[in-house]
Amino acid sequence: MKKKIIIGVSILVVVVIAVIAYEVLVGTKKSPSKTTTFSYNGLDIKVVYCQPYKKGRLIFGEEKDKALQPFGKYWRLGANAATEITLSKNINFAGKPVSAGTYRMYAVPGASNWQVSLNSGLGNWGYSEPDYALDVLKVDVPAAESPETEQFVINFGSDSTGVQMDFVWDKTLVRVPITVQ
Repeated sequence: MKKKIIIGVSILVVVVIAVIAYEVLVGTKKSPSKTTTFSYNGLDIKVVYCQPYKKGRLIFGEEKDKALQPFGKYWRLGANAATEITLSKNINFAGKPVSAGTYRMYAVPGASNWQVSLNSGLGNWGYSEPDYALDVLKVDVPAAESPETEQFVINFGSDSTGVQMDFVWDKTLVRVPITVQ
């Protein structure tokens, strides 16, 4: 009898481990990882982040309205791990100089303006707020209304003035102008 119980428990443990392994290795991620790259006049930019979905939720808004991302609160610009940006050249990020390198990028959304920051603290999980003493720069950029977007995305474009990095989710568009120094 004891042998049958040990065999039964062993089979159950193997099944549980197999299900967990399947979900981790093969299962659909709720907020898949994304790498976006962009090149412009010798400048290479790479952003690594995770893309959450709206799923019928209020995304940006007041805490009292149960917004997923309340105004005035830290946001890692995605889901899961902290968002990282790599710059191959020295640039002006929304008018402020920043050296080439890799930075943690995060934001504090507001109704009409967002504060976007670059931070030298790397390798932290996204839920944890950064060490603000390691902020390299903070810029304020306007938030605009856009057509509704189900999944968060970071896009790039360019024109005669330089590069535009766009954060787009729900009905919000935030554009950060970037120029090569």
